[in-house]
Amino acid sequence: MSKKRIVVTGMSINTPIGDTLEGFLENLLAGKSAITRWKSLETDRIYAKVGGDIGEYDVHAKIQTYKDRIPADMFERLVALAKKSPFSVAITLQTAVEAFLDANFTEQIEDGNNIATVVSGHNLNQKYTFENHDVFNDEPDFVDGLFALYGLDTHHVGSVTDVLQLHGPAYTVGAACASGNVAMRCAVDEIMMHDVPVAAVVAPLLDFSPLDLQGMAIMGAITYKSFNDAPEKASRPYDMQREGFVPSHGAAVLILEDLEHAQARGAKIYAEILGVESSSDGSHLPQPSQKGQARLMNRLLKKCGVAPTEVDYINAHATSTPLGDMTELRSIKEVFGDHAYKLKVNAPKSMLGHTCWSAATVETVAAILQMNKGELHPSINIEDLDPEVDIDVCQNGRQKHEVNILLKNSFGFGGLNSISLIKKWKGV
Repeated sequence: MSKKRIVVTGMSINTPIGDTLEGFLENLLAGKSAITRWKSLETDRIYAKVGGDIGEYDVHAKIQTYKDRIPADMFERLVALAKKSPFSVAITLQTAVEAFLDANFTEQIEDGNNIATVVSGHNLNQKYTFENHDVFNDEPDFVDGLFALYGLDTHHVGSVTDVLQLHGPAYTVGAACASGNVAMRCAVDEIMMHDVPVAAVVAPLLDFSPLDLQGMAIMGAITYKSFNDAPEKASRPYDMQREGFVPSHGAAVLILEDLEHAQARGAKIYAEILGVESSSDGSHLPQPSQKGQARLMNRLLKKCGVAPTEVDYINAHATSTPLGDMTELRSIKEVFGDHAYKLKVNAPKSMLGHTCWSAATVETVAAILQMNKGELHPSINIEDLDPEVDIDVCQNGRQKHEVNILLKNSFGFGGLNSISLIKKWKGV
């Protein structure tokens, strides 16, 4: 039996610098920062003051733009469920519908279909849960009557399958900041091993609470000291003044499809997924491992039959932490050798901040858009380049660069790693 080929036929995005693919790419190439002071979170009592914030985004107005663009019954379900659900779930529904629209598939979803839905992330509705804890402490009877349902991560996947009427396998996977790539791996497996023709990789917005931000600040993971008055400069991978990642809102969805199925229905194709691999460093601590990262990159390249010299571009994890940025670059140089100095590497988090559980998916959308454009966005805020950085990290603005194969890194707390290899679609 020949190996199936898997392609990307739909994408959607929602970040502080864009909720359309075109606007998102334009702002990335322009080097626009998504980072501001938090407005949707009360930060008076906590250290963290800055982040990528769409907490005041009018998701219900966006949903109204889908009227007459999707089937009437689907639109009714979308409006009803989004209105009732926590903010993060409403964003999940909006991005899921947007991606299926982009794939030109909403009219082709048949009853009893075998479309898979894989949601990435965990502890997604943190702000909603935090607010209900406050209510409970004041008066237990006033807790949201559907808290037991809406507070669960499975409400995301249940709601997506309800609105779109997806009847294939559906579940949630979590691997901290590697969740998006792990979800893609599961989606690939569903198509490869279980005869699923279409699989949605749904990466929800992590709705941070003040408690989350305070905990990360106390642990020393996020920036909170130097850039409160200049938030747009806070996320600065590879710069000597980097002091931790910047938490950010963001959501994305990828529609993966069996190539034969996509071609039979005349779908547009963004890219081909060559492979996705995952590993563990065998350590619960949030301490990146050069050995673990390099081992996984080598495994993925070998499994896909791709030589290191065939990779043109790496979309880096690059979170703006002192240890993490250099560990990733050391692992890249270990795997790619002399070719590392011919690669282009950039850091989407320099603009987007760290969207955490959705980061791999949000940044995969960014990587595919850049690959198809033939132009890479800058890594911004590099004012004093770390002297250890001796490869091209796109410091000096956007760059024209032809990309045939890209590597997308994602490394999560707890030593959880997942990496994807993606090829430009050339119609063959």
